Amino acid sequence: MKRLLFILSLCVSTLSFAQQTYTVNGESTQLDTEVEGTLDLLWASVDGQFRYFVKTGDNTVTELKNTKNDDNKYQNEYQVTLADLTGMNASKTKFTLFSLKQFVNKYNASEDDTYTANDSKAKLKTRLSFFGGLTNNPFIENPDNENALFFGTELEIVQDKEQPKHAGFVNLRYIAENDNLQYSATQLALGYRFRFINQDNFNVYAQTKFATLTNVNATYIVENPENPGNLIENEVSNTEFDAPLIFGLGADFKVGNGYITLVFDSLFAAFSDNEGNFPTDVALGYKVEL
Repeated sequence: MKRLLFILSLCVSTLSFAQQTYTVNGESTQLDTEVEGTLDLLWASVDGQFRYFVKTGDNTVTELKNTKNDDNKYQNEYQVTLADLTGMNASKTKFTLFSLKQFVNKYNASEDDTYTANDSKAKLKTRLSFFGGLTNNPFIENPDNENALFFGTELEIVQDKEQPKHAGFVNLRYIAENDNLQYSATQLALGYRFRFINQDNFNVYAQTKFATLTNVNATYIVENPENPGNLIENEVSNTEFDAPLIFGLGADFKVGNGYITLVFDSLFAAFSDNEGNFPTDVALGYKVEL
């Protein structure tokens, strides 16, 4: 349990590197910077709700609010705030990150002739990797802590810019059985990763697989319920969808036109129990941009 809490705190602390802490009306809040210029646009997701802020040249941070009145109608206070700060008409600005970004970019461009606005939606690029590794299948019953080989491929989706921090990925891998552990599985997983160390030649990231579709074929030795004391083979073959939130750590090292990747995939899972063995799930691969 102590090991799990340590790893969890490590992952949480690394994610905080993406943000900066500001104090607004006596409240300390970690905010991401969306636009930098004469007027900065900041935002955060708190308890599933998006909050937006602007920062002026004197480092004053003001929250943009859009509360409801007694009639359950939005009051659009943020439009008044933007108009007061910029002298521009904000009546057509929506309370969304994209619309606020357009407004702030327009204002910054009017104040600074050298300012370059990017109003377009983020462009994406893909990276393809192939990998292989060794796993002790930490989330299934494995009393002798047997290791098995696995291999697979992954499609990673990132923003089309230098050193992107955020990425989504689709991961397909096959785990082979061995003589002492008759278990094999083919798993398709969707995940997200955040690069908290992001240099030109290497990066280190935390990742989570938040959804998996797994086809399992296994043979277990169990006691015969009809003849206690005798053992029989029990064969299992099924396909299951799960949302385990499997957390891991990884690193990419720039080599040639691609990256050598090293991933410690299954440190722990939020909604799957570790069967008592320290997780061993290490993959080594190569990744290229498409």
